[in-house]
Amino acid sequence: MLRAENIRFAYRGGTPILRDVSLELAPGRVLGLLAPSGHGKSTLARILAGWERPDSGAVTLDGGPLGAHRPCRVQYLNQSPELAVDPRWRMERVLTECWPVDERTRRALGRLPGGLSGGELQRFCIARALHPQLRHLVADEMTTMLDPITQALIRSRLVGLIRERGIGLLVITHNPALAGRPCDDIVRLERINHLDPDESRP
Repeated sequence: MLRAENIRFAYRGGTPILRDVSLELAPGRVLGLLAPSGHGKSTLARILAGWERPDSGAVTLDGGPLGAHRPCRVQYLNQSPELAVDPRWRMERVLTECWPVDERTRRALGRLPGGLSGGELQRFCIARALHPQLRHLVADEMTTMLDPITQALIRSRLVGLIRERGIGLLVITHNPALAGRPCDDIVRLERINHLDPDESRP
């Protein structure tokens, strides 16, 4: 179980954007998190995956800390794949963070990230995230770099694989139609984010 409890977060010197947010993601479940742009959903995604530390509260995986295993069993996919890879590393080195790589694969992945298109890099990041030890996947608008046909294909195959392997999937989006298709349940961020009225965004 991936569990966030009483998460609070504010950027330095700023107004809080997350207050007392609690959320659970069970293995094998597909949960949608819905919120307009600028309401803190990407910040919460980074916190859930261990990319950002909350000001207070905790995120646990099966009752323990997120970083107890390598590669991390909670992976984060967002709409900017270039932020997920070191631009100085060749793609085979990036992949070996999560997957064993044979010599043939090493030769095929000899390019730097800058040599790939945005769509190619996004597909690579999706493949890397689905490593054998993966327990939960946090997907934040992850297919926006892809054309509509490829988006639909990847979403369909990804959800099928998630269910087959019993992985928890959090689908984060601003689009209610997109969230509704694959999700078992949908949570609206404003219902679990206990901001004071003067802290709420328009």
